[in-house]
Amino acid sequence: MSQWRIKAEFPRLKRAPFFLTSPESPHYNCVAWAADDDQNVWWPHLPPLFSYWPPGVPRKEDLQTFIAAFATLGYTVCADGALEPGFEKVALFADAEGTPKHAAKQLPNGRWTSKLGLAEDIEHIIWGLEGGQYGNVVQYLKRKIPPQVASKA
Repeated sequence: MSQWRIKAEFPRLKRAPFFLTSPESPHYNCVAWAADDDQNVWWPHLPPLFSYWPPGVPRKEDLQTFIAAFATLGYTVCADGALEPGFEKVALFADAEGTPKHAAKQLPNGRWTSKLGLAEDIEHIIWGLEGGQYGNVVQYLKRKIPPQVASKA
């Protein structure tokens, strides 16, 4: 997807700097990317034809189900997306009806990273993706940085 097309699909990115950080890949999507999985497409499709969903989590497209999916990775609900030392954060986006549409993960520098469908990954400011096809951030989640990740930092 060209930068022009990204800006067309996400109008706020016309005013907010963003950077392409990977080429397109059909092997994973935004939820998988936020969950540190670049080998699977995560979505609660019924039936689970081409997607992964954590065992024991209902296959429903609602906010509580997405929160439950990230809870399997140690995430809990938090108040905001402010950078918090020692924690990783995820932002869940939903449309006006409350249907989840996207997930983004906070980077150690406080910016965010998103996989745009099966297209590229980008680094961006969180509000840069709001107001477009993904809707708005409706929930933030956080977890303590796992020891194997902290040791790489």
